[in-house]
Amino acid sequence: MSVTDSSPEQIAKAASVASSKLATLPSVDRNDALTAIHRSLSLAKETILAANAQDVALASQAAADGQLSQSILKRLDLNRPGKWDDMLQGILDVRALDDPVGLEEALHHSGLTNELVTLKTLLDDGLVLERVTCPIGVLLIIFEARPEVIANIAALAIKSGNAAILKGGKESTASFLAISTTISSALGATAVPNAAIQLVTTRDVIASLLDCDKYIDLVIPRGSNELVRYTKEHTRIPVLGHADGLCSIYVHPDADLGLSVRVVVDSKLDYPAACNSVETLLHWTPISQPLHLPS
Repeated sequence: MSVTDSSPEQIAKAASVASSKLATLPSVDRNDALTAIHRSLSLAKETILAANAQDVALASQAAADGQLSQSILKRLDLNRPGKWDDMLQGILDVRALDDPVGLEEALHHSGLTNELVTLKTLLDDGLVLERVTCPIGVLLIIFEARPEVIANIAALAIKSGNAAILKGGKESTASFLAISTTISSALGATAVPNAAIQLVTTRDVIASLLDCDKYIDLVIPRGSNELVRYTKEHTRIPVLGHADGLCSIYVHPDADLGLSVRVVVDSKLDYPAACNSVETLLHWTPISQPLHLPS
């Protein structure tokens, strides 16, 4: 992973070249890279958390001045109980997944194997149409100020054989730099090219990157509707966006009410700042007993 100040076209071209190599690596090499990232992040915990504390301090002042929402501030903090450990465990969880593209089998056998085939149709005698999995190529991912997202995306991209260009929220700049430097060092000892995961730190490169349809295959904006709309309106590259979220929980009339209450309360209060925190409670009317939620 590299922190780059190259031109947008150079960034995209380097990612495209790296994606070609990454797409041919067997799963053992990609898994080794995830092991190296996990180990390096574990060893660099104090350095990364110190950088994160700088971001939190600046964000706290911005929140006090009314320039930043409390929900963003809470998402910034890697010292929140369980957040650091969850980030590291997430890398191991991704590593343990089956190879999504089956590259190892494809490289060790002549032709494609059944593990790669997701659909097969006999069109005529001796003529078979197969749908097989493969990496997308180069992803441009624009996301919010959650520092752990870099590790999440890097792990998923490497596992799936895709290169990624990342742009995170400015509120987490120090955290992003510390994490990306650590990941870059880890990848240096693996078969995964450093340019396969790149971090850009300035907002002004986004518009130019959105013009790089020659090299970038998919844009994924993770944030406000305004960001998603802007992205769709300013690029010819396919965009994987989203609509307004509506996080609901439904209580069936046959559900255990005691358990239901605990689940409902946890789904909202465990981490209210999370984007998947429950917003709407739905229940069958009339329900045999009222749901007595804590005040």
